[in-house]
Amino acid sequence: MAVKKLRPVTPGTRHRIAPTFEEITKSTPEKSLTVPLKKSGGRNNQGKMTMRYIGGGHKRRYRLIDFKRDKHDVPAIVESVEYDPNRTARISLVKYEDGEKRYIIAPAGIKVGQTIVAGPNVPPELGNALPLAAIPVGTIIHNIELKPGAGASLARSAGSYAQLLGRDGKYVSLRTPSGETRLVLGACYATVGSVSNADHMNEAVGKAGRNRWLGIRPRTRGVAMNPVDHPMGGGEGRASGGHPRSRKGLYAKGGKTRSPKKYSDRLIISKRKK
Repeated sequence: MAVKKLRPVTPGTRHRIAPTFEEITKSTPEKSLTVPLKKSGGRNNQGKMTMRYIGGGHKRRYRLIDFKRDKHDVPAIVESVEYDPNRTARISLVKYEDGEKRYIIAPAGIKVGQTIVAGPNVPPELGNALPLAAIPVGTIIHNIELKPGAGASLARSAGSYAQLLGRDGKYVSLRTPSGETRLVLGACYATVGSVSNADHMNEAVGKAGRNRWLGIRPRTRGVAMNPVDHPMGGGEGRASGGHPRSRKGLYAKGGKTRSPKKYSDRLIISKRKK
Protein backbone atom coordinates (compact mmCIF):
# COMPACT_ATOMS: atom_id res chain seq x y z
CA MET A 1 0.00 0.00 0.00
CA ALA A 2 1.27 3.44 -0.96
CA VAL A 3 0.04 6.91 -1.86
CA LYS A 4 0.66 9.01 -4.95
CA LYS A 5 0.98 12.77 -5.45
CA LEU A 6 -1.06 13.80 -8.48
CA ARG A 7 0.09 16.25 -11.14
CA PRO A 8 -1.56 19.66 -10.54
CA VAL A 9 -3.56 19.68 -13.79
CA THR A 10 -6.66 21.04 -11.95
CA PRO A 11 -7.12 22.92 -8.65
CA GLY A 12 -8.59 19.73 -7.15
CA THR A 13 -5.55 17.60 -7.99
CA ARG A 14 -2.99 20.21 -6.90
CA HIS A 15 -3.14 19.20 -3.24
CA ARG A 16 -4.56 15.70 -3.70
CA ILE A 17 -2.65 12.78 -2.23
CA ALA A 18 -4.42 9.63 -3.35
CA PRO A 19 -4.11 5.91 -2.56
CA THR A 20 -2.61 3.71 -5.26
CA PHE A 21 -5.02 0.77 -4.70
CA GLU A 22 -2.20 -1.56 -5.74
CA GLU A 23 -3.34 -4.26 -3.29
CA ILE A 24 -6.93 -4.33 -4.62
CA THR A 25 -7.59 -7.48 -6.68
CA LYS A 26 -11.36 -7.22 -7.35
CA SER A 27 -13.55 -4.20 -8.10
CA THR A 28 -17.09 -5.55 -7.48
CA PRO A 29 -18.27 -6.89 -4.11
CA GLU A 30 -19.73 -10.35 -3.41
CA LYS A 31 -23.46 -9.67 -3.89
CA SER A 32 -24.62 -12.21 -1.28
CA LEU A 33 -22.56 -10.41 1.41
CA THR A 34 -23.91 -6.90 0.80
CA VAL A 35 -27.08 -5.21 2.08
CA PRO A 36 -28.60 -1.78 1.34
CA LEU A 37 -27.29 1.13 3.41
CA LYS A 38 -29.88 3.81 4.10
CA LYS A 39 -28.83 7.42 4.59
CA SER A 40 -30.49 9.58 7.24
CA GLY A 41 -29.06 12.97 6.27
CA GLY A 42 -28.67 13.62 9.99
CA ARG A 43 -32.47 13.48 10.53
CA ASN A 44 -34.36 11.41 13.12
CA ASN A 45 -37.65 9.52 12.69
CA GLN A 46 -39.58 12.80 12.87
CA GLY A 47 -37.58 14.30 10.02
CA LYS A 48 -35.88 16.78 12.35
CA MET A 49 -32.16 17.49 12.01
CA THR A 50 -30.35 16.08 15.03
CA MET A 51 -26.80 16.07 13.57
CA ARG A 52 -25.60 18.98 11.49
CA TYR A 53 -23.23 18.86 8.52
CA ILE A 54 -24.40 15.42 7.29
CA GLY A 55 -26.11 14.80 3.95
CA GLY A 56 -25.69 13.75 0.34
CA GLY A 57 -22.82 11.48 -0.56
CA HIS A 58 -22.42 8.60 -2.95
CA LYS A 59 -24.81 5.65 -2.71
CA ARG A 60 -23.27 2.68 -0.90
CA ARG A 61 -23.97 -0.94 -0.07
CA TYR A 62 -22.85 -2.27 3.30
CA ARG A 63 -20.43 -5.22 3.27
CA LEU A 64 -21.22 -7.76 6.01
CA ILE A 65 -17.94 -8.30 7.88
CA ASP A 66 -17.20 -11.36 10.04
CA PHE A 67 -15.92 -9.76 13.25
CA LYS A 68 -16.50 -12.91 15.32
CA ARG A 69 -14.37 -15.41 13.33
CA ASP A 70 -16.48 -18.16 14.95
CA LYS A 71 -16.04 -20.79 12.22
CA HIS A 72 -13.36 -22.74 14.09
CA ASP A 73 -10.84 -25.21 12.65
CA VAL A 74 -12.17 -24.82 9.09
CA PRO A 75 -9.47 -23.55 6.70
CA ALA A 76 -10.39 -20.71 4.34
CA ILE A 77 -8.64 -19.49 1.20
CA VAL A 78 -8.31 -15.74 0.54
CA GLU A 79 -10.07 -15.09 -2.77
CA SER A 80 -9.65 -11.31 -3.07
CA VAL A 81 -8.64 -8.06 -1.40
CA GLU A 82 -11.29 -5.38 -1.94
CA TYR A 83 -12.07 -1.72 -1.30
CA ASP A 84 -14.79 -1.00 1.27
CA PRO A 85 -16.44 2.45 1.12
CA ASN A 86 -17.74 2.07 4.68
CA ARG A 87 -14.36 1.80 6.46
CA THR A 88 -10.74 2.91 6.15
CA ALA A 89 -9.30 -0.62 6.04
CA ARG A 90 -9.34 -3.00 3.08
CA ILE A 91 -11.43 -6.17 3.31
CA SER A 92 -10.74 -9.72 2.13
CA LEU A 93 -13.19 -12.24 0.72
CA VAL A 94 -12.43 -15.71 2.12
CA LYS A 95 -13.95 -19.03 1.04
CA TYR A 96 -14.14 -21.88 3.56
CA GLU A 97 -13.69 -25.56 2.68
CA ASP A 98 -17.45 -26.13 2.99
CA GLY A 99 -18.11 -23.44 0.36
CA GLU A 100 -19.24 -20.60 2.66
CA LYS A 101 -17.89 -17.14 1.85
CA ARG A 102 -17.28 -14.34 4.34
CA TYR A 103 -15.65 -10.92 4.44
CA ILE A 104 -12.93 -10.19 7.00
CA ILE A 105 -10.84 -7.09 7.74
CA ALA A 106 -7.74 -7.56 5.57
CA PRO A 107 -4.49 -7.73 7.56
CA ALA A 108 -1.46 -5.92 6.13
CA GLY A 109 0.47 -8.26 3.82
CA ILE A 110 -2.29 -10.79 3.16
CA LYS A 111 -2.16 -12.38 -0.32
CA VAL A 112 -4.72 -14.01 -2.60
CA GLY A 113 -4.49 -17.80 -2.33
CA GLN A 114 -3.25 -17.70 1.26
CA THR A 115 -4.93 -20.08 3.75
CA ILE A 116 -6.19 -18.74 7.08
CA VAL A 117 -7.97 -20.46 9.94
CA ALA A 118 -9.57 -19.60 13.29
CA GLY A 119 -9.66 -21.70 16.43
CA PRO A 120 -8.15 -22.27 19.88
CA ASN A 121 -5.27 -24.47 18.66
CA VAL A 122 -4.21 -22.81 15.38
CA PRO A 123 -0.67 -21.42 14.85
CA PRO A 124 -0.26 -17.65 15.50
CA GLU A 125 0.32 -16.75 11.83
CA LEU A 126 -0.82 -13.75 9.76
CA GLY A 127 -4.60 -13.67 9.38
CA ASN A 128 -5.30 -16.51 11.85
CA ALA A 129 -7.71 -15.81 14.72
CA LEU A 130 -7.20 -17.40 18.12
CA PRO A 131 -7.83 -16.68 21.83
CA LEU A 132 -5.55 -14.11 23.44
CA ALA A 133 -4.44 -16.78 25.94
CA ALA A 134 -2.93 -18.79 23.05
CA ILE A 135 -1.05 -15.89 21.41
CA PRO A 136 2.67 -15.49 22.25
CA VAL A 137 3.73 -12.43 24.27
CA GLY A 138 4.93 -9.57 22.04
CA THR A 139 2.71 -10.47 19.07
CA ILE A 140 1.11 -7.69 17.00
CA ILE A 141 -2.66 -8.25 16.79
CA HIS A 142 -5.86 -6.55 15.61
CA ASN A 143 -9.64 -7.20 15.56
CA ILE A 144 -9.72 -7.75 19.32
CA GLU A 145 -12.82 -8.74 21.29
CA LEU A 146 -13.53 -7.15 24.68
CA LYS A 147 -16.19 -9.74 25.62
CA PRO A 148 -15.84 -13.39 24.54
CA GLY A 149 -18.04 -14.15 21.53
CA ALA A 150 -19.26 -10.56 21.14
CA GLY A 151 -17.15 -9.79 18.06
CA ALA A 152 -14.13 -7.58 17.58
CA SER A 153 -14.28 -3.98 18.79
CA LEU A 154 -10.61 -2.89 19.16
CA ALA A 155 -8.00 -2.14 16.46
CA ARG A 156 -10.21 -2.33 13.37
CA SER A 157 -9.34 0.83 11.41
CA ALA A 158 -6.62 1.29 8.79
CA GLY A 159 -3.08 0.63 10.02
CA SER A 160 -4.06 0.08 13.65
CA TYR A 161 -2.78 -2.73 15.87
CA ALA A 162 -2.29 -3.67 19.50
CA GLN A 163 0.55 -5.55 21.18
CA LEU A 164 0.19 -8.37 23.69
CA LEU A 165 2.45 -7.46 26.62
CA GLY A 166 1.96 -10.26 29.15
CA ARG A 167 -0.39 -12.54 31.08
CA ASP A 168 -2.02 -12.11 34.49
CA GLY A 169 -4.15 -15.11 35.52
CA LYS A 170 -7.17 -15.36 33.24
CA TYR A 171 -6.37 -11.93 31.76
CA VAL A 172 -3.76 -10.73 29.27
CA SER A 173 -2.38 -7.18 29.14
CA LEU A 174 -2.53 -5.27 25.85
CA ARG A 175 -1.15 -1.96 24.63
CA THR A 176 -4.04 -0.60 22.56
CA PRO A 177 -3.80 1.79 19.56
CA SER A 178 -4.56 4.77 21.85
CA GLY A 179 -1.50 3.96 23.99
CA GLU A 180 -3.61 2.69 26.88
CA THR A 181 -2.45 -0.49 28.64
CA ARG A 182 -5.37 -2.63 29.78
CA LEU A 183 -6.38 -6.15 30.77
CA VAL A 184 -8.60 -8.25 28.50
CA LEU A 185 -9.95 -11.74 29.17
CA GLY A 186 -7.74 -14.45 27.64
CA ALA A 187 -10.83 -16.13 26.17
CA CYS A 188 -11.39 -13.19 23.80
CA TYR A 189 -10.37 -13.75 20.19
CA ALA A 190 -7.96 -11.59 18.18
CA THR A 191 -6.39 -11.80 14.72
CA VAL A 192 -2.62 -11.89 14.19
CA GLY A 193 -1.08 -8.97 12.26
CA SER A 194 -1.90 -5.29 11.79
CA VAL A 195 -4.76 -3.81 9.76
CA SER A 196 -4.14 -3.05 6.08
CA ASN A 197 -4.03 0.37 4.37
CA ALA A 198 -1.66 1.99 6.90
CA ASP A 199 -1.06 4.89 4.47
CA HIS A 200 -4.65 6.07 4.87
CA MET A 201 -3.37 8.70 7.34
CA ASN A 202 -1.26 10.27 4.56
CA GLU A 203 -4.14 10.84 2.14
CA ALA A 204 -5.40 14.37 1.38
CA VAL A 205 -8.84 14.95 -0.13
CA GLY A 206 -7.61 17.84 -2.31
CA LYS A 207 -10.95 19.62 -2.74
CA ALA A 208 -14.18 20.32 -0.86
CA GLY A 209 -16.27 18.40 -3.39
CA ARG A 210 -14.62 15.13 -2.40
CA ASN A 211 -15.97 15.56 1.14
CA ARG A 212 -19.45 16.05 -0.35
CA TRP A 213 -19.08 12.67 -2.08
CA LEU A 214 -18.40 11.21 1.37
CA GLY A 215 -21.62 12.71 2.79
CA ILE A 216 -19.94 15.54 4.73
CA ARG A 217 -21.48 19.01 4.34
CA PRO A 218 -19.63 22.31 4.94
CA ARG A 219 -19.10 23.14 8.61
CA THR A 220 -19.62 26.70 9.82
CA ARG A 221 -17.19 27.89 12.52
CA GLY A 222 -18.77 29.16 15.72
CA VAL A 223 -16.72 32.40 15.64
CA ALA A 224 -18.22 33.21 12.23
CA MET A 225 -21.77 33.19 13.66
CA ASN A 226 -23.79 35.83 15.51
CA PRO A 227 -24.17 35.75 19.32
CA VAL A 228 -27.73 34.42 18.96
CA ASP A 229 -26.42 31.37 17.08
CA HIS A 230 -23.34 30.37 19.09
CA PRO A 231 -21.60 31.29 22.39
CA MET A 232 -18.41 32.11 20.46
CA GLY A 233 -20.19 34.33 17.89
CA GLY A 234 -20.28 38.08 17.59
CA GLY A 235 -17.69 40.71 18.49
CA GLU A 236 -16.14 43.58 16.56
CA GLY A 237 -14.06 42.62 13.54
CA ARG A 238 -12.41 39.24 13.58
CA ALA A 239 -12.85 38.47 17.26
CA SER A 240 -11.46 35.08 18.27
CA GLY A 241 -14.47 34.13 20.36
CA GLY A 242 -13.02 33.40 23.82
CA HIS A 243 -12.72 29.94 25.35
CA PRO A 244 -13.60 27.15 22.85
CA ARG A 245 -17.03 25.76 23.63
CA SER A 246 -19.87 23.93 21.93
CA ARG A 247 -23.06 25.42 20.55
CA LYS A 248 -24.73 24.51 23.87
CA GLY A 249 -22.05 26.32 25.90
CA LEU A 250 -20.11 23.27 27.11
CA TYR A 251 -16.33 23.69 27.19
CA ALA A 252 -14.51 21.91 24.36
CA LYS A 253 -10.83 21.12 23.71
CA GLY A 254 -9.50 18.86 26.43
CA GLY A 255 -12.32 18.34 28.90
CA LYS A 256 -12.65 14.79 30.26
CA THR A 257 -15.69 12.95 28.90
CA ARG A 258 -15.08 9.48 30.38
CA SER A 259 -17.29 8.50 33.33
CA PRO A 260 -15.23 8.49 36.58
CA LYS A 261 -17.13 5.37 37.73
CA LYS A 262 -16.86 3.34 34.52
CA TYR A 263 -16.96 -0.43 35.15
CA SER A 264 -13.81 -1.12 33.10
CA ASP A 265 -11.58 1.28 35.06
CA ARG A 266 -10.32 -1.63 37.17
CA LEU A 267 -8.98 -3.28 33.98
CA ILE A 268 -6.95 -0.23 32.87
CA ILE A 269 -3.31 -0.39 33.96
CA SER A 270 -2.19 2.93 32.46
CA LYS A 271 -4.25 5.62 30.75
CA ARG A 272 -3.94 6.55 27.11
CA LYS A 273 -1.40 9.15 25.95
CA LYS A 274 -2.48 12.74 26.52
